[in-house]
Amino acid sequence: MKKPILTLEQARDISKIYPTPFYIYDEKAIRANIREYLDAWSWNKGFKEYFAVKANPNPVLLKILREEGCGVDCSSYTELLLSDALGFKNGEIFFSSNNTPASEFVFAKRLGARINLDDFTHIDFLNDCAGIPKEICLRFNPGNNFKISTAIMDNPEDAKYGLTFEQLIEGFKLLKRKGAERFGIHSFLASNCLDENYYPSLARLLFKVAVELKESFDIEISFFNLSGGIGIPYRPSDKRVDVYKVASNVKKAYEEILVPAGLGGVSLCTELGRYVAGPYGQLVTTAVHKKDIYKSYIGVDACAVNLMRPAMYRAYHHITVLGKEDAPATRLYDVVGSLCENNDKFAIDRMLPEISTGDILTIHDAGAHGYAMGYNYNGKLKCAELLLKEDGSVELIRRRETPADYFATVDFLKIFNE
Repeated sequence: MKKPILTLEQARDISKIYPTPFYIYDEKAIRANIREYLDAWSWNKGFKEYFAVKANPNPVLLKILREEGCGVDCSSYTELLLSDALGFKNGEIFFSSNNTPASEFVFAKRLGARINLDDFTHIDFLNDCAGIPKEICLRFNPGNNFKISTAIMDNPEDAKYGLTFEQLIEGFKLLKRKGAERFGIHSFLASNCLDENYYPSLARLLFKVAVELKESFDIEISFFNLSGGIGIPYRPSDKRVDVYKVASNVKKAYEEILVPAGLGGVSLCTELGRYVAGPYGQLVTTAVHKKDIYKSYIGVDACAVNLMRPAMYRAYHHITVLGKEDAPATRLYDVVGSLCENNDKFAIDRMLPEISTGDILTIHDAGAHGYAMGYNYNGKLKCAELLLKEDGSVELIRRRETPADYFATVDFLKIFNE
């Protein structure tokens, strides 16, 4: 069973001050999880986890992760601005973007961020607009199918990201001529993967590429970025990834492939978002309507504006009816929001306890790619974000939007005076 962050009594008390819907994040659980993750990789000197800001850009959560030793993975100017404001500096920022405007490269270089280039043509583009830094990374797309054992996990040739192997070689040669001294390889080949062989398989692929680059082309890699991809158990039946096992098997590949090639000092890094924060954030919402036609519907005060994943991907998010955690699931419901779109559904044909209007529901595993993917369709406004602190108190870490926020970018005086 998945455990809600709040009890029914807590949710009722909080909603008197901060009406539903709202997000709630568990500080204690986030800190414990990232400490465990970093400990699993402690065998690699220089290891760094760059939390994917796009997964959850709340400044308070980013500050917590910085306190725990994480860096940040940024993909836009605004994310760079936020990270800089929070005190992330130099090697604590990894800038991994695509179709990147010149101004963003300029700013990333000014911050001393580790820059990851997504295309061969970006080398000259970066050189012209900002200059080539001493340390630089290239994103590798190996093509073909990416397999773990016999299972096809991804088809890199369908992705818009990265350089081919031939471009990788020529790219590093060109960067070397332009003054770069330290080189990294980045690759991302699977998303939300619960297979514990993913990172070890990806690492073996990249390590072998590095050995070939050194032996055949005199290009020595100094770090690898395994990016993200480790998934979380969205369904109660899913098994949580054992990160100690993952890191141990990457270490085995490291010792078998890199060490004999004289690359035993290479550092590793990752860019997780979902694994770090996903399970420790929940969307709390109230049932406001019941409807019975061809199906039974529970209408809640949250909608896809607050959590897009079910509407966008038909993604599963577990739902708990607070106060009815132990009640039998006897009713088949669709749990829906109020958008004028038929995909605005948090659950389809879900067996749940009998739900009455006024019941409070928790939607689990929304701590990553939840609030961050929000939008304002139908004029809907984003909800508040709260932090359940280690001492048990609750802190508002982002207020809910108001109509004034929605209209703030419109110059009504100009419109009405024309």
